[in-house]
Amino acid sequence: MAARVVLDELKVRRGTPSLVAPARATPRESVALSDIDNQPVMWFYSTVIHLYRGDPSKGLVDPAVAVRAALAEALVHYYPLAGRLREEAGRRLVVDCAGQGVMFVEADADIAIDDLGDVRYPPFPRSEEFIYDDRVYRAPPHGVPLVL
Repeated sequence: MAARVVLDELKVRRGTPSLVAPARATPRESVALSDIDNQPVMWFYSTVIHLYRGDPSKGLVDPAVAVRAALAEALVHYYPLAGRLREEAGRRLVVDCAGQGVMFVEADADIAIDDLGDVRYPPFPRSEEFIYDDRVYRAPPHGVPLVL
């Protein structure tokens, strides 16, 4: 059995943030948010962390390259996620869909997923080490990527 990594020594290396745009052209339009989504109580970012295991049977595939490509393809179909919020009269929010893209940051940690213990349900130990936060995002996040 392999030795478990001491979490006090966890090191996460982050790449430079970049935008991932839809893989192909998408409609250019403005989409109004629903009455539920337009409530100020909903105007915040929600943090979700996805951890992926490699599949040795598929050879050495860089997971960041695979996720970036899949994200670009998904944004073709879910193109409003690549847009930016804009506020209209009456504090109504709309998404300007122009294919600007979502924020993507490649990160690499010096541990295995199993070293974190049970990560099926949040919170898991040291999760803050995996979160990208550049402190410029406010509620509502006008003019900034909707997905980080």
